[in-house]
Amino acid sequence: MRIYKDKFTGDEMFSDTYKIKLVDGVIYEVYGKHVTRKNGEIQLAGANPSAEEADEGTEEGAESGVDIVLNHRLQESYAFPDKKSYTLYLKDYMKKLIPKLEQDAPDQVDIFKNNINKTMKDILSRFKDLQFFTGESMDIDGLVGLMEYRDIDGDSVPVMMFFKQGLDEEKF
Repeated sequence: MRIYKDKFTGDEMFSDTYKIKLVDGVIYEVYGKHVTRKNGEIQLAGANPSAEEADEGTEEGAESGVDIVLNHRLQESYAFPDKKSYTLYLKDYMKKLIPKLEQDAPDQVDIFKNNINKTMKDILSRFKDLQFFTGESMDIDGLVGLMEYRDIDGDSVPVMMFFKQGLDEEKF
């Protein structure tokens, strides 16, 4: 299993137990689903709980939400009320990320620089539909994941987006 952690805060953002798609070499799209479970219960994709443990979601102490958010303790952030505030965050984040990449992964610098503007222009065109999530530490100076809902085969599917170059991948 692989865990993807924020390069600056060390916060766990997601794992490879979800369907993941790399877009333009810079954005991981991670496909989640809505779940209901007892508080504190973690359910990873592919796990098969026994019938005795099945929860109808009506019990007191149940929580509902997107599995990626619940499993990795992501925190919703309301720090970006408009496109301008998010763009300012992006500029500051890039100023920190590029030198880190030059030091740790020089092969990723050109991929990132060449593709990030086109990718972010597309994402920012849907700004009003986005939700923002930080890692468990709630450090806004780290990576901020984006989430939007997409219609896939008639279902509304939560899709989270993370900068590939802003993550460290750990194998377990």
